[in-house]
Order: sequence, then structure tokens, then C-alpha cells
Amino acid sequence: MQLEGKKIGFVMTGSFCTFKKTIEQLKIIVKNKADVLPIMSYNAYNLDTKFGKAQEFIEEIKKITGKKIIKTIQEAEPIGPKHMTDIMIIVPATGNTMAKLANDIIDTPATMAAKSHLRNSLPLVIAPSTNNGLGANAENIGKLLNRDNYYMVPFRQDNPITKPRSVVFDPQLIIPTLEKALDGEQLQPILL
Repeated sequence: MQLEGKKIGFVMTGSFCTFKKTIEQLKIIVKNKADVLPIMSYNAYNLDTKFGKAQEFIEEIKKITGKKIIKTIQEAEPIGPKHMTDIMIIVPATGNTMAKLANDIIDTPATMAAKSHLRNSLPLVIAPSTNNGLGANAENIGKLLNRDNYYMVPFRQDNPITKPRSVVFDPQLIIPTLEKALDGEQLQPILL
């Protein structure tokens, strides 16, 4: 596997409904000998939801990676200067986080981690999970698709009947997307 020995920044933001599937992929990445640096947004780190308790997710991620979670802007800022990552993935990437990245708003640990990582012109993978991906946030997704060093985990409509603007990434395509991004290529097709 191409991820063996790679330093991977693994950023989780607040699309809580995808956490369990995301953590399953994190386990596979670590099992394949990648060096994972866990990072969580303020909301991902602090909010309990119907999908689980924040502290339970935190403990599971720490156990899987064997590392302390980066959870503040101050902790995230050195990622680029200290070359702490070869590649970074934001999974799940909320509409809020994608909008901030598209408009260079750096006010969370997730966005600071991304900005710091990108200063080294290294790949940043985005795994969209948002209820407005085909609405107001479509413009921001388009902006990110057109930027250097940005790659998308292929995504689809979440539920076209009850949530017609919602999109979600395919968890099974996280690892193939990371591998392609390390080669400077976007996994195709982006839209499933």
C-alpha cells in the first residue's frame, strides 16, 4: 500500500453522521502502517450528538492512532513549518469548513491545519459531507476543485428525495483517493 510510512493529517469536522464509517477507514489506514496525526475541529471535539458522545470518539481516535488529538489553532499552526504531514485529509468535510477554505477563513483547528499543511504545496484531500453541497455550497466545492493541491473523495447525493441538496463522500474511496493524490492525480469519477 502506498500509504505505508506516510505522515497523514486526519482532520475530522462536525458531520457527525459519518463519524463511525470514517473511523473504520482510519483503522485501516493505521493498520497499513501510515503515521496518522489526528486533528479535530472545535465542534467535532466538543459536541455530543445523537450519533455519539464526543469523548467516546476522542478516546477511540487516540487509541487507534496512539497520539494526542490536535484540537486548537495554536496546536495546528506548526504542522506546515515542522513538516508534520505528507498528505492531509479532511473527513468528513462539512459545508462550513469547505466554505471557509474556499474563502480563506482560518478560524478553527481544521482550517488552520489545512492552511499550514498547504504552505508546503502538499496534497489536501476533502471528503464532502454536507446538506447544502448542491445548494449554496456548490460554489465553494467548485472553487476547491479548481485549486492546486486539492483533491476530492468521490461523492454522491445523500438522499435525493428527502435531502435533494445533500452530498456525502464514499468511505470506501478514502484510501484510493489518498493514494492517487500522493501521485498528484484526482480519483475519477468524482461524482458517483
